[in-house]
Amino acid sequence: MNALMKRVWSGLAATLIVSLAAVVVPDHVQVDDDGRIRLGEPAPSASAEAPASEPTSPPLTRDAVDEVIRTALAAAGLDPAQGRPIAPAGADSDRTGWTAVREKSAAQSEMNAVCADLERQGWTPNPNGDRPDASRSYKRGGWHLLVSTRGKTLAPSTTSALTDSQTHLTLAGLQLNLSGLPLPEITVRIG
Repeated sequence: MNALMKRVWSGLAATLIVSLAAVVVPDHVQVDDDGRIRLGEPAPSASAEAPASEPTSPPLTRDAVDEVIRTALAAAGLDPAQGRPIAPAGADSDRTGWTAVREKSAAQSEMNAVCADLERQGWTPNPNGDRPDASRSYKRGGWHLLVSTRGKTLAPSTTSALTDSQTHLTLAGLQLNLSGLPLPEITVRIG
């Protein structure tokens, strides 16, 4: 019975890991015809055509991403100086961003304008897990940007209290390079 329980728990653990990987890095999870699940870049197949690669762009610096954020805010009619940065200015960091308290009635249209400008600047939308009315994510040059509005219940405790008519408009940038991570092949068999 212990061996059976170990197999069941191992199967559940593997399923959980694969499920989490599919949410976090959906482009790096493949399921073969025989039920094998691969994490990492797809294995090239002689019979399959090469998949269309997404457009690549040169790596961006933190200063360049800060400028992208300022440009997108200005395009939405917002003054970047009216919000606060997420990370210290001038820091050589892999994260950056901006946040401000906005009126809920205007926040959605401001978010839409910011997103439209990011796309105009060449940022690629990443629709996996986005909620168009609350958050959208983009990627370019090794950076990922999340544009979101979040309400009173999710407000950081370090900020002033929001009224019922207010929300946060946030642009959060994070530099990620997942292509160099060696991910193992996982085979899940139940039964």
